[in-house]
Amino acid sequence: MSLTIWVDADACPKPIKSLIYRASDRLKTPVFLVANGFLQKPPHPFVSVVQVSKGFDVADSVILERLTAGDLVVTQDVPLAAEVVDQGGFAVNPRGTWYDKESVKAYLRRRNEREEKREAGLIQGGPAPFGPKETQQFARVFDQFLARVR
Repeated sequence: MSLTIWVDADACPKPIKSLIYRASDRLKTPVFLVANGFLQKPPHPFVSVVQVSKGFDVADSVILERLTAGDLVVTQDVPLAAEVVDQGGFAVNPRGTWYDKESVKAYLRRRNEREEKREAGLIQGGPAPFGPKETQQFARVFDQFLARVR
């Protein structure tokens, strides 16, 4: 199976990118970092940077256009994850949560409910801070996925 890893890179934490780079080196797997902002190409032979123009969901559109069934997308963007799953790809967020056909619907519903509450001023703030526990969770599920597809 040929695997390509797509990273919605603007908001992806550095420790997660580092894990992905090491896996890319080890498995000779292509990785594309897609970002609106400037990203310096990391010194890893199988990692490429795709800089897209600024704009709402431009990076998402590029990922979806280039995605092949069976590819992995690392993203915090639940609507993007839903589209990836619909196209036959795999999606995981940097905290190690997998999205599949069933779970992504529930995550999308919860995300939309939070957006409505946020717009109404009922809740404020964002997700909990990202730390070592989240990096370990991502590493665990990422390694399990890579072992399964090899």
